[in-house]
Amino acid sequence: MEMQRPEDYLLVLCTCPDEATARHLAAVLVEDRLAACVNILPGLTSVYRWRGRTETASEWLLLVKTHGERYPSLERQLRKHHPYELPEIVAVSMSNGLPDYLRWISEAVGIK
Repeated sequence: MEMQRPEDYLLVLCTCPDEATARHLAAVLVEDRLAACVNILPGLTSVYRWRGRTETASEWLLLVKTHGERYPSLERQLRKHHPYELPEIVAVSMSNGLPDYLRWISEAVGIK
């Protein structure tokens, strides 16, 4: 396997309106080998500005671990399956990570 750098890996954050949506999106991403792992965190309260108003919503947060090469396809799948008009999809580059864990991410998403 070619040596990957930590910055080749991404942690993608995506909020969901409910548990069913979160589970569905997580399954799609892992089954399609776009993500090695997706953590689903319940009980999130979001306060945000939308269409000129301050809104509050209960949401679920996805923490998606992937490789940068998979990001464009991952983003397309999230947009395709997400019920929000404008889903939160934010990718954060990993500056460090346990080398064996990063190698596992590569293997899980099919990166050589």
